[in-house]
Amino acid sequence: MQNENIEIILPDWEARSSVNAFCTTRLGGVSKHGYDSFNLATHVEDDAEDVATNRLHLSQVLNLPAEPQWLDQTHSVNVAELDETGDRQADAAITRSPGNVAVVLTADCLPVLFCNRQGTEVAAAHAGWRGLLNGVLEQTASQMKSDAKDILAWMGPAIGPLKFEVGEEVRQAFVLHDQQNENFFQQNRPGHFLADLYSIARLRLKNLGLQHISGGDFCTFTDHRFFSYRREKMTGRQACLIYINK
Repeated sequence: MQNENIEIILPDWEARSSVNAFCTTRLGGVSKHGYDSFNLATHVEDDAEDVATNRLHLSQVLNLPAEPQWLDQTHSVNVAELDETGDRQADAAITRSPGNVAVVLTADCLPVLFCNRQGTEVAAAHAGWRGLLNGVLEQTASQMKSDAKDILAWMGPAIGPLKFEVGEEVRQAFVLHDQQNENFFQQNRPGHFLADLYSIARLRLKNLGLQHISGGDFCTFTDHRFFSYRREKMTGRQACLIYINK
């Protein structure tokens, strides 16, 4: 989907029409150099005015009901309740109030969007390997008030299983957590493994009782529509957003 030179990806899930969800790409903004062009992050040393312009353009083109509630992401398992005032130092956000826009920023880490079948509760989570290991997806789902069978999850653009190399210590940590994770690491050179974030996340979501999990078909490293920190250290961030219609 292209709109005003912005390319937007829509989740492939059966959410209610009251739920709006989008994922941006790097296309359509004003940022320059390694941040070109639709960088939405303020913490990556991009020009502040360019980021502000991009964020304004995002709100205008998508006709958002309010400014997205940007988080201070730290690879934690903290979940912000957007319907309450309080700390936004978190890596996931939940809202049940129409018009509140939950958002996470990524550039190889895994964004996961959640909603319930009733369309009355939505959430967004940022899961790098640390957050995934430590339980950010579990924390997010557990703080939703819906039964697991009524929760839909969509996995947005992340680094794919053929490009995400990790060390033995990362593989061991995941295998110690769940022996089944051994299936999601393939050795590619001594002491190094290719990790499948999507499969690890899918297993963890299934273990929570979620039955409706989609997405997981992207690779931010090989698909140059996306920002990728592994591909180029000086880079921007794309956003995954979700909200309930007013």
